[in-house]
Amino acid sequence: KKKKKKKKKKKKEIEMIIEYWVHTSSVSRTGWIDDFNVIILRPLKVLEGHLDCVNIAKLSPDCTKVISCSWDQTVKIWDVESGTEIKELKGHSTIANSAEFSSDGNMIVSCSRDAIRLWDTRSYNEIKKLEGHANTIVKVQLASDGKSIVSVSYDDIIRIWDIHSGQEIQRLQGHSDIINDVQFSPDCQMIVSSSNDNTVVIWNVKSGEPIHVLEGHTDYVKKARFSPSGLSIISCSSDRTVRIWNTLSGIQLKKFDIIANDVRFFPDEQTIGLICSTVRLWDINLEVEIQKLEGHSDTINEIDISPDGNMIVSSSNDKTIRLWGLL
Repeated sequence: KKKKKKKKKKKKEIEMIIEYWVHTSSVSRTGWIDDFNVIILRPLKVLEGHLDCVNIAKLSPDCTKVISCSWDQTVKIWDVESGTEIKELKGHSTIANSAEFSSDGNMIVSCSRDAIRLWDTRSYNEIKKLEGHANTIVKVQLASDGKSIVSVSYDDIIRIWDIHSGQEIQRLQGHSDIINDVQFSPDCQMIVSSSNDNTVVIWNVKSGEPIHVLEGHTDYVKKARFSPSGLSIISCSSDRTVRIWNTLSGIQLKKFDIIANDVRFFPDEQTIGLICSTVRLWDINLEVEIQKLEGHSDTINEIDISPDGNMIVSSSNDKTIRLWGLL
């Protein structure tokens, strides 16, 4: 029975690839596109160990580890190859909302209601605790240049911190409702934020002033992400749309009627990964779904995509983390 199921699943995946190739080939002949990339992924590992919903799971820069954080108040480090837990970081006294590796892999940042914490990846000891937000900290990110941290809280303030001193160096204020997400641009010169005020804002890091307020969504904006080049921003909203914006002009480029809790660009910037009850891969130029990755038994909260686009990690309310890789 198991062999039959595997064969059936494999056949379905192959049929999907052929269907996509046929579709893209016919489009290519009409002159719409010159070339295309096909990304087809399969389940690799299921990481189990959290006792409650997993909020976030992210890959290390070299893709050998995964970091996750959960409602169980812990941050865990996992080995990608074996799928086993390497270390559990304890210190947060409430739900751990966000965690990630630094770009050089030497540091970890995590946050919860109580504080932002920095950890050393060699000893896994806590090295700094950043305090200042007046409410639950929902998201934190390390700048790729290793100099600063951006965080956002239910106090509706975006704060930028100096990594070395641990001091707050900038405040960004302007949203009129809860801010759900925040991210540095690849060059660390801008920040993008998404809010329950239905807007996406692009900020100048140095001045702390808004560059563009992106309006168009008609309900809460859950996430907003820069593309790998930084030239585009993709956002998803409770209005059941995903939108792509030009970073420099602030103009909306595309709109898709898709339900998504999180959305990210692949490195080719032609493919996007988005989530709701499943992980879905879309070609934004052809406006077609390439693949649906099923396996989680509850809402998926976030995804992360490897720098080469060959691996996805997803985190879910089913208490698991799933790894997906190339066929």
